[in-house]
Amino acid sequence: MRTAHEISATELPGKAEALLTDGHRLALVAAHHDGVGVRVVYLFVSGPPDTRTELHVRLDPDRLEVPTLAHLSFSAGRFEREMRDLFGIVPLDHPLPRRLVRHFHWPRGWYPMRPDAGPPPTFGEQEGPYPFLEVEGDGVYEIPVGPVHAGLIEPGHFRFSVVGETILKLKARLWFVHKGIENLFQGRTLAAGLPLAERVSGDTAVGHALAYCLAVEEATGTEVPPEAQRARAMLLELERIHNHVADLGMLCNDVGHGILNAHTQRVREQLLRLNREITGHRLLRGGVVPGGAALRALPDPQQLKAIGADIREITDLALGHSTVHDRFTGTAILHADAARTIGCLGYVARASGLTGTDARIAHPFTPYDDTRLTVPVHNSGDVLARFLIRAEEIDVSLALIEHFTEGLAAPLAVPAPPPTSGAHPRTGVGLVEGWRGTIATRVELAPDGTLTRVKPVDPSFFNWPALPVALADTIVPDFPLTNKSFNLSYAGNDL
Repeated sequence: MRTAHEISATELPGKAEALLTDGHRLALVAAHHDGVGVRVVYLFVSGPPDTRTELHVRLDPDRLEVPTLAHLSFSAGRFEREMRDLFGIVPLDHPLPRRLVRHFHWPRGWYPMRPDAGPPPTFGEQEGPYPFLEVEGDGVYEIPVGPVHAGLIEPGHFRFSVVGETILKLKARLWFVHKGIENLFQGRTLAAGLPLAERVSGDTAVGHALAYCLAVEEATGTEVPPEAQRARAMLLELERIHNHVADLGMLCNDVGHGILNAHTQRVREQLLRLNREITGHRLLRGGVVPGGAALRALPDPQQLKAIGADIREITDLALGHSTVHDRFTGTAILHADAARTIGCLGYVARASGLTGTDARIAHPFTPYDDTRLTVPVHNSGDVLARFLIRAEEIDVSLALIEHFTEGLAAPLAVPAPPPTSGAHPRTGVGLVEGWRGTIATRVELAPDGTLTRVKPVDPSFFNWPALPVALADTIVPDFPLTNKSFNLSYAGNDL
């Protein structure tokens, strides 16, 4: 159930505090330039039962400002900083008002999401160095890493303050690949928005496409046939497996066990080829479409059983090797209180003992009641826990794939029936448990059915601040291993 409430800016802190106290979490903040002014939408969610509450705040056109919610929610403070950088909306009394998205060579006073922003101006010299917190004292030195890395990963800058090998503080600087995704959605047709949604974060094509389609379907009053819902659920789990398998291998590789990584890459290649058979694309693009699903084939149950046995054998070998097990254990602990305060999602949250964060249970788009879905949770919050969560989630996903493919036939192209007559909300929200965690997407439509506003939120936006917290008081050689255990998306964060 989704409800929307028009409130004043002065009412915002009280309403938000009441929702947070009642167990909701802030999933999304989106600014809108309407024809009559500027509006900010705050989306709070909880479940089960699936509950979505929107607070709409209309701003004074002469004073684009809102009271900050940073004292109530850490993630709210980050959304507010993002909104200030892109829209010029000032969060009053924000405890950390400096830039978040816009680097210091972005011109002062230019806000790219405003309708009057015009073409990008020439970037100039930096206004000054980025205000990294400097840690001083005897024997303290800094290690800069990135933004260009010796691999295929995207750019991010990490500044370590270190004494000996012990990390006193780590600061991550992102948004080197900000692409203007939200602006690119505007004015597109619903069909033309799908390829962009699939590419918000390339390894999460199904998750972001599904969140987008669910939002569009709510906005248009589209009913998706049950068989298409089952096909979507199956594709979501296939995406989860091939990503988790790759992470298991690369975690082993980071502690010197390259042969296990080679075997997981072998398994992942089998999964990618299976993906191509099912949707025509190795990353499962094209399988989820507005109103339905499209499959070229179904996975072979015997092949999936063999893949599952292969993965379990690799996992057992890894955990049975003292070098791997000991290196994972106790490394980069993210305690439950920190994960809860930061607002972590997905396997990062569940490895630290947080429950109730899985959208398949809190916000199901198809019935999961008869699947006996169990969500793995561990309490140690270390690299080992994040490894185990992935391994156990693979087994859960394999069981879900078997369940959801039962009764399906392929090739399958399930279009939705035409929307029922009557007024439709013209706005919609999609919540999906992607392989990294819950994805939220909110859309608004123009009278002609084109997109006026799309706001996607990848779980990496919530989880990136937890990485430096987990690395405090560890050692520098722990960074590559810990970074991989989080495996956060730069592209999903740097919209």
